[in-house]
Amino acid sequence: MKIFLTGFIALLVIAWVGALSVSGQGAQSLPWAIQSQAFYLCGLLAISLMSLAMVLATRPLWLERPLGGMDRVYRMHKWTAILAVSFAAMHWLLEDSDDLIQSVFGRLGRPLEEQFSGLLHDLRDVAGDLGEIGIYLLLGMVVVSLLKLFPYKFWRHVHRAMPLLYLVLAFHAAMLAPSYYWSQPLGLLLGVLLVAGSYAAVMSLLGLIGQGRRARGTIVSIATPARDVTEVVCQLEPRWRGHRAGQFAFVRFDRFEGHHPFTIASADQGDRRVTFLIKALGDYTRALPGRIAVGQAVTVEGPYGHFELPRRNPEARQIWVAGGIGITPFIAWLEALRAKPDASLVADLHYSTRNCEGDPFVERLKGLCADLPGVSLHIHDSQAGGTLTAEQLASGHDGLHNTEVWFCGPRAFAKRLRIGLTRAWRGRLRFHQEAFEMR
Repeated sequence: MKIFLTGFIALLVIAWVGALSVSGQGAQSLPWAIQSQAFYLCGLLAISLMSLAMVLATRPLWLERPLGGMDRVYRMHKWTAILAVSFAAMHWLLEDSDDLIQSVFGRLGRPLEEQFSGLLHDLRDVAGDLGEIGIYLLLGMVVVSLLKLFPYKFWRHVHRAMPLLYLVLAFHAAMLAPSYYWSQPLGLLLGVLLVAGSYAAVMSLLGLIGQGRRARGTIVSIATPARDVTEVVCQLEPRWRGHRAGQFAFVRFDRFEGHHPFTIASADQGDRRVTFLIKALGDYTRALPGRIAVGQAVTVEGPYGHFELPRRNPEARQIWVAGGIGITPFIAWLEALRAKPDASLVADLHYSTRNCEGDPFVERLKGLCADLPGVSLHIHDSQAGGTLTAEQLASGHDGLHNTEVWFCGPRAFAKRLRIGLTRAWRGRLRFHQEAFEMR
């Protein structure tokens, strides 16, 4: 992700430098030239990154493989939006810095505004006013999103206004970009980004994102294996393309609530039946058992994600770590392995739970692993003082061979293990972790 974003920003800066080298500084003094060009560069980076964020929001399948899964596409969408807003804020601050520069350096050498007449002049005035309002709204929306000031069900509606806000800011950028941009490669690049972003925004506003990967179905069973876990089994229509163990899907039980991402907790048996294990982590998931019923219609979009067993390095030692409901993809893995055993697979599955006695997944895991001699199951009961540490994982292996850690669980737990393993591990280690977050 970092390489992709760095390359994207570098491409924009190179194109900007190329356009600037052709147009020159003109009659501007150095302080005014710095302010003017920094203002335009920040605006260019802001709208370009917003355009990329809009494209990423359409869940482009062609980016799943290079980025490592749709969870990472979403993570890049989030950080692209944060960068875009940061540059937009700098763009706004630089615009308001005129009085400060004038008080220090005077008006001499201040750049002249481009002169237009007729309809173009009126459109530029409108674009300027809309852009100022748009930046205020954008900053407010991002603060609400990052600080999680509202529950998801309210935040989702606020977030749905982003495409409309993007179209306003895209109009602002197209009208107010320096005219010499459009005769340079920078203009072509900016035009492509604005068109792509606008197309993505319209798709979002019309509810077309993911439409080609949606399948309708029916809830065939509901169970509560634990007090805060709901197991939902859905039978989907022939349009469902099947899935690979470890993937997730967006599930919609109520059209007014929208889609929510859940890992598919079952292997694909070819019968278009999928199981979801849903933990009560928020208002929506806590209320879910009382809002759904057997026979109820459901829409499932997907599958997405690359947290898949075939992606493992067959020559590397496998360590699988799950925390709480993070055991879900590994249950699907184990079911897939039982259907098609892999004699060469040797793996250690570590499951961390708060209370082993009351955990419904413990016996289920024991049953699944009983038929898989290559998979060694380790249960860690934190209530009994059995918290899993990086030192425990490192001590069980000689560190002389390549090792892969596949992790699914709380982010804080993953960070703790990753840092500890980096310090303790002597051999080559690769750490795979799902990074999916809705906000």
